[in-house]
Amino acid sequence: MVLVTGGAGYIGSHFIQRFLTRNPQAEIVTVDNLSEGHVEAVSHSPRIHFVQADINQSDVIADLLTRYDIRTVVHFAASCYVGESQEKPEKYFENNVVKTLSLLKTMEACGVRRMVFSSTCATYGHPQRLPIDENHPQAPINVYGSTKLMIEQALHAYALSKGWSYVALRYFNAAGADESGLLGECHEPETHLIPLILQTAAGRRDVIQVYGTDYDTPDGTCIRDYIHVNDLADAHLKALDYLDTHSGGEVFNLGTAHGASVLEVLEACREVTGQEIPVVYGPRRPGDPARLIANADKARQLLGWVPEYDLKRTVETTWHWEQRKTFGNWKDSVPVTP
Repeated sequence: MVLVTGGAGYIGSHFIQRFLTRNPQAEIVTVDNLSEGHVEAVSHSPRIHFVQADINQSDVIADLLTRYDIRTVVHFAASCYVGESQEKPEKYFENNVVKTLSLLKTMEACGVRRMVFSSTCATYGHPQRLPIDENHPQAPINVYGSTKLMIEQALHAYALSKGWSYVALRYFNAAGADESGLLGECHEPETHLIPLILQTAAGRRDVIQVYGTDYDTPDGTCIRDYIHVNDLADAHLKALDYLDTHSGGEVFNLGTAHGASVLEVLEACREVTGQEIPVVYGPRRPGDPARLIANADKARQLLGWVPEYDLKRTVETTWHWEQRKTFGNWKDSVPVTP
């Protein structure tokens, strides 16, 4: 059985939904402290066993690992705002490093030595070459990226010294929502470009701010690699399969290898919504690279993972979610275990 940390969050909840769809007879266990997640995101099936707890509550985690005979942990739980990580580094070191090390210690004590880890392209820092492959130097420029790199290094050490097996997945820009319209991004505050644009299209924001129009790109705005959240979820399913036949540790980039500029994303949002979205142009933000594009060949070759969603479909699913954005219409419900 699989234990998912942070399962009530954006990517974790999509992974759980894809896992249950792929495994119609399976059940899954998830733990989330609900500091950022939403209980409604894990209340849609009686096959989800949800526990509200923190990952450093060793007694709770140990009980779940043993009671459900957990073989693998899929670890999403983390604080994940780059800007906030610079303002509150102590929060990020505590949540992302200290608590994860506690989780690893509990797993080791219970004999659970397999993990799929949610990492990030922020571990690379400013790109020295494009597209970015897994051998690119890791030199994070923010606290968030530093904390994720520390856990990659910890997992590498556990693999060498304790015989662990793990897969670390370095996401590029997660986006999109499930086609059902029942799951999507629900952050407060929202910082991601596509939902911010679509909230402007829906009239919930007055204007979208574009930071920088003088980058060395075809239209002068930043280029990013937007990867649909369901494609990310599917990569985690592939990583679970990979751990069934491979030992030791491996890392994979997750991206489309097709970047889109801010203005291209804006145009896609206008096309999907039929709205003329107001824009204000401002100066660059410090630390924003001109381009971040993934080389995800390794994931294609070793995991057999191929992204299915293009930018337009990613925007369409997000727009569907933004128009309803409610967790109040799930067909099933499960009790929250204290």
